[in-house]
Amino acid sequence: MRKRAIVFFLIIAGLAIIFGFLYKAKEPFAVNTTGGARSFETTQSVMINKSWLLTFSENFQKESINEQSIFITDKNGDVVGVELLISDNTVTVLPPEQGYNQELGPFELHILGEIESIDGQTLGNQKSIAFTVKESLPTFASKDEFTQLFSDKLKQMKEEMKKSKSFFEFGRNESQTSSDDSGTSENSTMQESKDSSSGDDHSETNVQVEGVDEADIVKTDGTYIYQATDQKLKITKAEPAGEMSVLTELSYRDFYPMQLFLDGDQLIVIGNHWDEKIHHEPKRGAESMMIMPMYDSTRAIVYNIADAKNPIVEKTVTLEGSYVSSRKIDQYVYFLTNQYANYWILDEHPEADLRPRVSDANGEEESSMEPVPYDRITYFPESTEDNFMLIASIDLNHTDRDASILTYLGSGHQIYMSKENLYVAVPNYAYGPNWMNNESTELYKFAVDGTNVEFAANGSIPGYLLNQFSMDEYNGHFRVAATKGQTWDENSPSSNHLYILDSGLNVVSSVDDLARGERIYSVRFMGEKAYVVTFKEVDPLFVFDLSNPNEPKVLGELKIPGFSNYLHPYDENHLIGFGYDTLLEKDQWGTRVVTNGVKISLFDVSDPTNPLEKHTEIIGGRSTYSPLNYDHKALLFNKEKDIFAFPITVYDENSKDGSYRLAFEGAMVYGIDLDKGFTLNKQITHQNEKTLYEDWEKTVQRILYIKDHLYTVTPKNIKATKITW
Repeated sequence: MRKRAIVFFLIIAGLAIIFGFLYKAKEPFAVNTTGGARSFETTQSVMINKSWLLTFSENFQKESINEQSIFITDKNGDVVGVELLISDNTVTVLPPEQGYNQELGPFELHILGEIESIDGQTLGNQKSIAFTVKESLPTFASKDEFTQLFSDKLKQMKEEMKKSKSFFEFGRNESQTSSDDSGTSENSTMQESKDSSSGDDHSETNVQVEGVDEADIVKTDGTYIYQATDQKLKITKAEPAGEMSVLTELSYRDFYPMQLFLDGDQLIVIGNHWDEKIHHEPKRGAESMMIMPMYDSTRAIVYNIADAKNPIVEKTVTLEGSYVSSRKIDQYVYFLTNQYANYWILDEHPEADLRPRVSDANGEEESSMEPVPYDRITYFPESTEDNFMLIASIDLNHTDRDASILTYLGSGHQIYMSKENLYVAVPNYAYGPNWMNNESTELYKFAVDGTNVEFAANGSIPGYLLNQFSMDEYNGHFRVAATKGQTWDENSPSSNHLYILDSGLNVVSSVDDLARGERIYSVRFMGEKAYVVTFKEVDPLFVFDLSNPNEPKVLGELKIPGFSNYLHPYDENHLIGFGYDTLLEKDQWGTRVVTNGVKISLFDVSDPTNPLEKHTEIIGGRSTYSPLNYDHKALLFNKEKDIFAFPITVYDENSKDGSYRLAFEGAMVYGIDLDKGFTLNKQITHQNEKTLYEDWEKTVQRILYIKDHLYTVTPKNIKATKITW
């Protein structure tokens, strides 16, 4: 019943959002806090370097924003020296340079009612937020404190359900009346964004940041190919190519391998693990059981593969929760999970243990899942998140040592990692009539030194991120590209922004309000430049100059048909775009954009004020797609070998009836010449000849090279093709 209640709540909330749009014009000029604060009515507890992000329901008159209309006072009523960063319809209140002085708290943020919107409306009554500050992240002192927090969340959820239901009923009644009345990705510099190759003459995974490896479904060391497929780990001897054979195939019962890392004689396999054991509870019997006894977790298994025919388990680390992402720096592996707390069961089982569970076992030994101790669960004081983020760090040189496992109350969504820092981005959507104006992204920074991972800073920006390539660290600054709003919202069109933050994750500058009505489709940061593609009907490629972090600016813009949803550096003056060609079609419902084949573009950015699309290649027709459209690790690029290769499924239009039929599935290998453009050097397929439908087991997932052979990897087998061009 509780699960049904949550589903009902989500449906009601969604309908409330729709009616909120219908009656948006009736809403007064209002302000909301995003990035932590729940309301203006409660006292918040925040970090000493907290930046307050204030989002207004409409664009405001900037001259009405000043130190007299928005300010902070301490316990003595004295004004605290803060800085206001004004952007679009948001104001960021930056903390004092050294952070807030705890001894002068509690503090109060004041927003006066004299602030005016551009159409002359004034903000409602004065708003204020009382807050205290903490120097370091707190942990839970006891089970009672932990349980009380989730009991409060459960109470709040019920109240929100009631409000949403009331709002829905109001919207329904109003709409009936109206109807009657009317009748109607690191620093991704050029040096760090290099070829997916290595000095050992074999390819490596295409990653965002050099020196920060990313897990993938396939890895090679130049002799063997390691593959996670179909609930199996497969090891194939690939060299010499003419004698290729499968050496090892491990099948799992309660584990589904998804991704791999390779480090010398060690192979790390990360995947989903499940168990039908019930959660630990103090009571016994059917009445004390959790409603969902089966739990999911993420497991990392470290194998010694010195003998590839006989992998030996060195270590197994299991974290409860769904897999978020992972990285490897030198001999250290980091992986993250999200575990949602089913706190709705507290209604019927107030003694239920909601803590996430972990296990760490050496060798082949079994280790039971144990809940994280209360005093080792850290929480972000101002966070509104209801789930746990777990971060595990493993030292591959010392697998006999315990893994470092950190637990935070707060989620993780997208991650970016440099050699020194881990950044976690968490979307924060505020619901209600003005919810599109309230969305933001929370940013958490962790300093990384081996297995020592420590919280370093927290910040927030308006809008939401596309993927890991929306983030980048460079010379002590963190850069983020975000979209605010939705392209289909004509009343409040979407807009795109680029923010530069300092080491404390305070916004120091931004470029705002780009390409209204569009959203970001791809981003690539390259040193002091950034490239952003937005799209709705055409593809603007924006070139940013970020050489001065305090004054970022757009240097140039190129508008072309189609869009790129992945950007890859070719050299310092050229950029490869991979995406779709598009067409505008008109029908009885209006004009719509449809994709019309995969498109590769070579952009000349030698003159950043005048970017050019120098060459293009369009592959197939409608319904053609490639894994590279959404997964950068599907690309094999080596400039020296003149290889730009990717898996693809090609559909061509049938001239007789206009339908689309399968024309090709496999790997396409292109060469790139700055003068001649793209040349198709090779097509490799595993499919049966003249097949009408693609066979999933024979679908090419990755392309590798070892010496003078390309290896195309499918779930069923691997094929070697000699490089002859």
